[in-house]
Amino acid sequence: MGKASTSLNRQALLRTLGMVWPFVKRHKLLVGLGFLALMGDVLFRILEPWPVKHTVDAVSDALGAELASSADGSDNVAGVIVFWSVALAGIVAGRALCNYASTIAFAKTGVKVAARLRTKVFEHIQSLSLRYHSNASIGDTSQRLVGDMGRLQEVAVTAGLPMMGNLLTLVTLFVVVIVLNPVLAVVVFVTAGGYLLASRVLSPKITSAARSTRKGEGQLVGDAAEAMAAIRVVQAYGLEDTVASGFAAGNKKALKAGIKARRLAARLERSTDLFVGIATAVVLGFGGWQVLAGIMTPGDMVLFLMYLKIAMKPLRDMAKYTGRIARATASGERIADLLDEPVEVRDPADPLPMHQVSGELCFWRVSAADGRGVPLFQDLSLEIPAGQRVGLLGPSGAGKSTLAGYLLRLADPDSGTVLVDGYSTRNVAKAELRSNIAMLLQESVLFSTTVAENIRYGRQDATDEEILQAARRAGAHEFIIKLPAGYETVLGNRGDTLSGGQRQRIAIARALVRNAPIVLLDEPTSGLDPASRAIVEDSIRELTRGRTTVAITHDLSMIQGLDRVLWLQDGHVAEDGAPQDLLKDPDSKLARWASSQRRTMESATGENDGESTDPAQTLPDAHESLIPDHRESKVTA
Repeated sequence: MGKASTSLNRQALLRTLGMVWPFVKRHKLLVGLGFLALMGDVLFRILEPWPVKHTVDAVSDALGAELASSADGSDNVAGVIVFWSVALAGIVAGRALCNYASTIAFAKTGVKVAARLRTKVFEHIQSLSLRYHSNASIGDTSQRLVGDMGRLQEVAVTAGLPMMGNLLTLVTLFVVVIVLNPVLAVVVFVTAGGYLLASRVLSPKITSAARSTRKGEGQLVGDAAEAMAAIRVVQAYGLEDTVASGFAAGNKKALKAGIKARRLAARLERSTDLFVGIATAVVLGFGGWQVLAGIMTPGDMVLFLMYLKIAMKPLRDMAKYTGRIARATASGERIADLLDEPVEVRDPADPLPMHQVSGELCFWRVSAADGRGVPLFQDLSLEIPAGQRVGLLGPSGAGKSTLAGYLLRLADPDSGTVLVDGYSTRNVAKAELRSNIAMLLQESVLFSTTVAENIRYGRQDATDEEILQAARRAGAHEFIIKLPAGYETVLGNRGDTLSGGQRQRIAIARALVRNAPIVLLDEPTSGLDPASRAIVEDSIRELTRGRTTVAITHDLSMIQGLDRVLWLQDGHVAEDGAPQDLLKDPDSKLARWASSQRRTMESATGENDGESTDPAQTLPDAHESLIPDHRESKVTA
């Protein structure tokens, strides 16, 4: 068990170093200067006890001579003391300067490496498919990106790099003490051996406990983020105590693992203190005997005691740093696990350029399974001509949003091909493919920046005039100019300072400024109050005018304006036709669903005037349809 744990600990450390090393190599000059200063620091440490030795010997000799002959050599001794005092001051100043230079060089290296690594991890996270993001905890991923990365950076600067200096100091001192006194050098070797033995036993346990702590902290961040995101539901349903108790349980578990890691690290540090204390006592006793026997001078004993102190400080530091490095290794391993997540959707090596896209869509023999491995589509094929307005309906879990995701290449089907204007989505660059598609979701996603920037996210090179025009067409200009700073108003988290209808109109303006030939709608009017719905419907008419539109919707008014409805069920297209034709067929799934919708609405409002329940009559007239006839105009260039 111990060998396996040590092996895993070593593998985790090597894995972390392997992840960081490519970034360290980019700063060879800075690292080289740091090591040069570090060697100067070590050299001055070795020289530092010598002025003390010579001063003690000079004083001892003078006292001995004075006692023997009563001669006055105080002037000569004073000169020696002054000389070595000045020398000691110079050595200490040189060591401080070298230590400062090495600390700054290594700190800069650590910060730059961490910044580059954090950027790489963030870019990798963004490149992962929806399969990963659907299962991963946002809080835990954020904890790895920020918390674990911060710990890795901090420990690399405060522990990892200084530990290399301590190792260099120890090796140099071992050589010096062997030359000075081989017998007393054995004491130093035994002390170092005791530390290595204790470290070998405790370090794997510290790493394991630290790994559990970081995992628990990541889960805590995830739980907190989930609770904060759903704070309205938590408060509305009185779930505060339930959520708090779950958070407290996780907090207690993480706390227990954290205390265990700290306790093991403290045990290692105190064990080292014990070894150092015993070693100092042995050197003091044995060295004193050698001085009395005339084998050593008093200055030699002081020199050796100071060297022992210098050697023991790195051992103490290494005991302290071992716990930190073990915890950093656990953080590094979590970051490495994230980087090892496979990128399922990649650009082809030689992507085909997409020319003017008209919006013709085709799914050819698509088969896929959901996250549980249950078949979602089985050899599904369908075509959508350019400019056609198509609705995707069907029971929950039928794969409507999945098909839309395939168009954007947020994921790829297990088999089959998705084509846009005859181009396979696998053969073109993702950025170029997505630039031809505008998307509007049920919950409009806004960012904590200005209104203008939120709209400009639709197309980064959009001018201020284009942003204004898009906002006007989306019916958003009037309320935007009434905001405190107009278009420069900074929105709150996810745009919560605006109403749902206002957020949706800004999202529509963002889609309009993109000027894409293909529009994806995913329940864009769901959850809006009647007044907001009417305004948003006008904006959606403007957005979809003349564009190929794929609408995932259960909005009856939106269905009426479609050219075609596809009912997805059991992995295939169960119904395909014009909405009016399907609604007239009482046996069609769409007609039965529309009738059910009407009964639900009547039950909710308490209204039933006895009129016909013909599904076709539940919808508004064609001229009131949410999406205009695609023949009104074509996509602007």
